[in-house]
Amino acid sequence: MKNEHSLLVASQRVAWQDYLALCKPKVVLVMLITAAVGMLLAVEGAPPLDKVFYGLVGIALASGSAAAINHVMDRKIDERMARTKGRPLPQGKLSPQQALTFAALIGIAGISILTILVNPLTAWLTVAALMGYAVIYTVWLKRATPQNIVIGGIAGAAPPLLGWTAVTGTIEPNALLLVLIIFAWTPPHFWALCIARIDDYRKADVPMLPVTHGIAYTRIQIALYSLLMVVTTLFPFMTGMSGIIYLCLVALINIRFMYWVYKLWSGIAEIPMKLFLCSINYIMLLFMILLVDHYLQDVLISA
Repeated sequence: MKNEHSLLVASQRVAWQDYLALCKPKVVLVMLITAAVGMLLAVEGAPPLDKVFYGLVGIALASGSAAAINHVMDRKIDERMARTKGRPLPQGKLSPQQALTFAALIGIAGISILTILVNPLTAWLTVAALMGYAVIYTVWLKRATPQNIVIGGIAGAAPPLLGWTAVTGTIEPNALLLVLIIFAWTPPHFWALCIARIDDYRKADVPMLPVTHGIAYTRIQIALYSLLMVVTTLFPFMTGMSGIIYLCLVALINIRFMYWVYKLWSGIAEIPMKLFLCSINYIMLLFMILLVDHYLQDVLISA
């Protein structure tokens, strides 16, 4: 049976889109946006363009590599879930060997670019994030504990730190604040999706929080982590990293986010997915607000 499957994969024409799908491009795009904002916030004025370019390319390749490894390790789970059964491996468009080879090539390329053309610190931090997501989270945490997304969330929160170190070569407190915000944002973001797709996770026997502890308990956890997230978004203002423009605008998006958290208690089936989509817009808006405030402060100071 395995040989027949391998022959089927080999006989199919592999499209570049299948390799691109392995990289989870939409997820990587959000990561690159937060990394780019980290680069821009790290310095006054414009950061060095070569560091920005090579840093983003290296981070993108390494992130794509981690995503491809995730596809390989989760292929049996993906086959049983409606949301993921259309991915290249469950569909037989690529073999695990092809996917792992691709992951190794782009991963090595990405880390090499960061090491040679950016700086070794960013390269090592990227390796740690890659291993944290592709190995510790995917292979172990995801299958071991309903707190998987909390513990493993630190790897997904790394991009703004990677962007910051790419242009400064140092780890600074303000960069860690950006990591903390994403870390607190991740559980309500992902648990909303888990509630919306709870049947999929049950079928795949993945111990996500709604499956192991129920939807009512998960709603409470989403509310608590959302409040924690709101508090963390105040830190950039409290430390002087951002100004009053940031504080006012972030208050508006926090109110909107908490509105959807409140609506989650209504039990309407569509709300969890709406909260999930709102959370994606939220994190992108928050980083844009950080950026707008950063450059408006520069303008006001120079004036």
